[in-house]
Amino acid sequence: MANRNMPSQAYTVTQVNGYIKNMFAQDFLLVHIYVKGEVSNCKYHNSGHLYFSLKDEGGTLSCVMFAGQRKGLSFPLRDGQQVIVLGSVSIYERNGTYQLYAREILLEGEGQLYEQFARLKRELEEMGMFAREYKQPIPFYSRRIGVVTAPTGAAIQDIRNISRRRNPYVQLILYPSLVQGEGSAESIVEGIETLDRLGLDVIIVGRGGGSMEDLWAFNEVSVARAIFECRTPVISAVGHETDTTIADYVADLRAPTPSAAAELAVADLAELQKRLRDYRESLEVWMEYQFSRHRDRLEKYQLRLFHLSPRQQLYEKRMRAAELEERLEAAMEQKLERLRTGLALYAERLEGCSPLKKLSQGYSYVTGQNGRCVTRTDQVKPGDKLSIRVSDGAISAVVQGNAQQQAAQS
Repeated sequence: MANRNMPSQAYTVTQVNGYIKNMFAQDFLLVHIYVKGEVSNCKYHNSGHLYFSLKDEGGTLSCVMFAGQRKGLSFPLRDGQQVIVLGSVSIYERNGTYQLYAREILLEGEGQLYEQFARLKRELEEMGMFAREYKQPIPFYSRRIGVVTAPTGAAIQDIRNISRRRNPYVQLILYPSLVQGEGSAESIVEGIETLDRLGLDVIIVGRGGGSMEDLWAFNEVSVARAIFECRTPVISAVGHETDTTIADYVADLRAPTPSAAAELAVADLAELQKRLRDYRESLEVWMEYQFSRHRDRLEKYQLRLFHLSPRQQLYEKRMRAAELEERLEAAMEQKLERLRTGLALYAERLEGCSPLKKLSQGYSYVTGQNGRCVTRTDQVKPGDKLSIRVSDGAISAVVQGNAQQQAAQS
């Protein structure tokens, strides 16, 4: 049986959202409207779209500027700026919410919070609280790390996970602090001072992302002084990478996120072990090279010392003297041999000229009474005594005549 109370016609959500969107489109005021307010929750999407909110004392309006309209923005948009946005108000049918679709954004002036932030930044910078010479180095290998943050936020979970993964032996000491709202600055200061008294290696102070109002506790002077006066090195890790607070400037090191702070504070044990192995291998190679180099040098010095030692010098001199002696003997022998050969030749020549040899061949040597050699017949006359020498002695003779005289008489 049909229910008599059922309406005769019901509209779908899509139809209702489409109808309202059509109403927005027909309203001339909403199609071309200027809206002023303070920028908050500003986010640049990877697609190029820009999402942000405009707020004042009484409310908040969601806004979007598509990538194709970014030419209407001539400056970097950030939280805290007071701007005037030209665009149209329409409904997003998928979730039934309306928002301002920006075509142009004009900077009216910095918001009150941003002005306060800039003024405080200038004052503390003039006081020298941002000076590099006051920055403490972060220990390379920390074993006890303090963390000042909310106990239930994503920041402490990220720090725990990264610390456990990089080095499970590191001890994390959490001071559960308020990080937003009334009393948060005092809670952060108390956490920094408490952990500083424990003698830790490093302290991480931070929280997850949020608007400028959400992060304002980290812009308070009391927090800045607590970080500056802390004897333990402090890493500031407030918000996302684009968020900047006074604590970031005062801290010894700024990390873009709490996860990055954990990576900066906790040494990667696996990487450290690998680095030590690499160092050991490099050292072994270097030592082997040095040993080999010095071994070669030692062998060269040993060889030089062997050659320069007196014993080796004497041995070499003896060898040289023996060699020279052999060469001298050989030269003398050759010289004597040449002289013997020449002497033999001279002896043969002398023997050929020897009178005795001539005498042995049938010749004789005749001398007169005066002892002179008789070579002609006119040197003697009959009655002269002659001495005739032959090979085995001498013969005495008297000249009776000669053939030449007899030929002349006949």
